[in-house]
Amino acid sequence: MATHFKVDDYEDFLEMAQRKDFSIAKAVVDAILDNLDTEKKHIHVFEIEVENEDAVYDLTVERANFVDALEKNLIHYEREELYEECSKIVDAIEFLKTKING
Repeated sequence: MATHFKVDDYEDFLEMAQRKDFSIAKAVVDAILDNLDTEKKHIHVFEIEVENEDAVYDLTVERANFVDALEKNLIHYEREELYEECSKIVDAIEFLKTKING
């Protein structure tokens, strides 16, 4: 199940992203780790419900971008000192690189 963020307006979500809110990185990493073996072209990561707009936005990640997304979000796990999870992310990156390179 994808993560759901509820904000008053879209700028609130942009502020979360700019301050590097860990919940965003966690949502991305969790979705990818749950879908390492997927054959889907892209996966649903999270949705943003914007109350003032009465709108919902979805974030997806293409399978081809899994490694890049994990590498970019690894630094957030390091900052939070979640080293066991860092190890899982590194293992997933290696798994994906092996899968890509045969």
